[in-house]
Amino acid sequence: MASLSPEINAKLELAVDRMPAFPKSVQKILDLSRNINCAPKDLITVIEKDPVMTIKILKVLNSVYYSLPSKITSVNRAVVYIGINTVKNLALSFAAVGMLPSKNQAGFDIERYLQHSLVTAGIARQLAHKHGQGQVDPMDCYVAGLLHDFGKVVFAQFMAAEFQEVLEKSSDRPLHDVENEIIGVNHAVVGAMLIQRWNFPDALVDCVRSHHEKPVADSAIAECLYLADTIAKKVIDARTDVDSLWRGKHTGLSLERATLSLGDLSNFVSEAQMFKQASLS
Repeated sequence: MASLSPEINAKLELAVDRMPAFPKSVQKILDLSRNINCAPKDLITVIEKDPVMTIKILKVLNSVYYSLPSKITSVNRAVVYIGINTVKNLALSFAAVGMLPSKNQAGFDIERYLQHSLVTAGIARQLAHKHGQGQVDPMDCYVAGLLHDFGKVVFAQFMAAEFQEVLEKSSDRPLHDVENEIIGVNHAVVGAMLIQRWNFPDALVDCVRSHHEKPVADSAIAECLYLADTIAKKVIDARTDVDSLWRGKHTGLSLERATLSLGDLSNFVSEAQMFKQASLS
């Protein structure tokens, strides 16, 4: 990618600075998750210190989606029933959703954006479980999927006029190509700037920055994100402007093989819908 002009870089820096900070409680959860000696009780303690997060998690777990045999009244009990990883994913999802604007002047569809991000996150996590061959943490892939398009939110909030023009002219073209033409940079780049500001690991920053580039970055997490994003666009969003021929070096997966390995994709949509409803209510 070509270097940004000083004018564009300054504009992006200003926009990123105006975004809210990622919640410290969720950063703590992610940090603890990377420690193989971390006990579940340490994660539970962090979550329970955030009462809003706790209420949302319990609301989801007591919904018809999970259909658990008895009412869940604590995060500790939730971990017993569904596992610490699911609880972590819920906490992260709610934190990310909490930073989304309810409306924007660009006319950007936040609910559609959120649906795609949640589906991509779920698919990326499952691809890592099935095909990561121990090279990538499924939780990191979930985070990458959840945050990969956050640059669109930055554009919608703080570069609304330019992004509205992008949206109007991208009905039959890839959005990131039109962004490059009109804004001078695409959402993957500004998204990477944002999550770097949020102190996420360099590997995550790099794969978000490159998730529209070919070939994608030489890493398993980048491959899982690229495949998940493409599957979500092609199969769920019914998009045709995707590369169906690419095959991953680390996973060895083509788009067709990766899609077949996931089984019923409606499960990812249902999970995303449940998270979305709980988050926005």
